[in-house]
Amino acid sequence: MKRALLIINPISGTRDKQHLAAQTRMALGPVGYTLDWAETAGAGHAYAMALSATAEHFDLVIAAGGDGTVNEVAQALCNTSTVLGIVPCGSGNGLARTLNIPQDFRRALDIIARGNVITADHGQANKLPFFCTFGVGFDAVVSERFANEKRRGRLSYIRSAFAEYINYAPKPYAIAVNGTVLTEEAFLIAVCNTSQYGNNAYIAPRASVSDGLLDVTVVHTGNPFNQALAGVSLLTGHIDRNTLIDTFRISAATITRLEPGPAQLDGEPLHLGRSIHVECCPASLHIAVPEGDLRFRPIVSPLRSFINDIRYDLLHLITGQ
Repeated sequence: MKRALLIINPISGTRDKQHLAAQTRMALGPVGYTLDWAETAGAGHAYAMALSATAEHFDLVIAAGGDGTVNEVAQALCNTSTVLGIVPCGSGNGLARTLNIPQDFRRALDIIARGNVITADHGQANKLPFFCTFGVGFDAVVSERFANEKRRGRLSYIRSAFAEYINYAPKPYAIAVNGTVLTEEAFLIAVCNTSQYGNNAYIAPRASVSDGLLDVTVVHTGNPFNQALAGVSLLTGHIDRNTLIDTFRISAATITRLEPGPAQLDGEPLHLGRSIHVECCPASLHIAVPEGDLRFRPIVSPLRSFINDIRYDLLHLITGQ
């Protein structure tokens, strides 16, 4: 028998997870898994449980939570043979959405049970791992504000973004890459392993989780019309064609800013120093994913995800699950 551990973050998102362990056992039992499960009790607990699971040679660890929970579990599984399964329960679900893992619990568990696995990269920022995005600037300020909100979910995140946007001013940065230093005054700088932040906001449409590189997106400021177009292209997957955007790929780079400030790592706010070294760690994590092509297609992929979100929201409204 193979061994699986389900780690549930009980406070992630707004969904009822009381039947998730039973659903997981039903999905994995027929394909030869025994299941242990536990709920997190605070920051760092998911990492500790997943690390213990790797020491005990579990075959599979499932993260049922948001991007923060997925980050903790994935950290522990890096450079091991243990496979990461994802049941997305958070506000953004950036890694799950990039990998076409549905929000519906049963469908996500079915994907894990089928056993199709890829080997993915991850990034590091001053040695701290990230699996979706790392950022400084506007996205980091929004993440910090959102973390202090009492209510979770997409609407709360949108409110935080609009509240910060009104008064936010661009900051100067220097990016050292391949012996060249680029000086930028930027609205934000995002270093991406995945194509999106979450919530179908595609900050790096051409990013791949398995190409051995990180995609850097530098967003400048412009007039209200250009900024509005950039916001639209963020949702359509064409942001890399916008005149306010510079994009390039790196294996490593150093970002320097005039003063310390907030950063975001997989949507979680943190404070780092003035100099931040980012690098790609290739082929480091095994992840259960759907079968088929995971490539992003502008317009088509966002539209498909939007339709799936509507379908899921209707199902959730009808069934309460």
